Amino acid sequence: MADVKLEVRSRDGRGGKDARALRAGGEIPGVIYTSQSGSSGATAIRVGARDLRTAVSGPGGTHAIIDLKVDGAGKAHSVIIKDMQLDPVRDRVIHVDFHEVRLDQPINTVVVVHVEGQPHGVSMGGILSQPTHELNISVLPTAIPEEIVVDVSALEIGGSLRLADVPPVEGVTFLVDPDGTVLATITAPISEEELEEAAAEVAGELPEGEEPAEEAAEGEEPGEGEGEGESVQEPSGDE
Repeated sequence: MADVKLEVRSRDGRGGKDARALRAGGEIPGVIYTSQSGSSGATAIRVGARDLRTAVSGPGGTHAIIDLKVDGAGKAHSVIIKDMQLDPVRDRVIHVDFHEVRLDQPINTVVVVHVEGQPHGVSMGGILSQPTHELNISVLPTAIPEEIVVDVSALEIGGSLRLADVPPVEGVTFLVDPDGTVLATITAPISEEELEEAAAEVAGELPEGEEPAEEAAEGEEPGEGEGEGESVQEPSGDE
């Protein structure tokens, strides 16, 4: 995965008032978390909203490795975005957290699953579904794949493709159960008759041609078939 370059500026102000002023000016408050020589630290920064949007619009999206420079000076930090807070109303980024990573140590991240090919089952009328769109993986920052491509051409109706069926990806360790992770399935189409029956059940109706039990039993007298002269005695209230 290609690195993305991003320049940010250090930030002195704190608190909600300062953050609102930054957003009004087209910038987003954030923090860079670093860990070097056993110590950790945090640097408050601000980044242009447009610059951040450009940085995450590439193939790696929000999971890309970013070469981040502060105030245009010193060595760039290799970072990943660990958290982006969104405004629930305007759906825009209001805060971002960057975490510095070492390029020689694996990190846990997420990669997109992309299905390709025309399944044979779809050609026969089946419906393709993709239950899993992302996978958690462990990998060196410099070896993060842009996506995991899986071929679904051989899938038949009723078939499924699991992660265990996919060839291993060099340098990538999947952090999910390969046998329990379904990537794609082909289900049989629903006929019009099945749709009508399902609609009838929901509406409390019976399939066409069937009669309610009361109507089917019409004409039969209570006790019919019992011995001649016999009567049914109702239980008394004392029993």
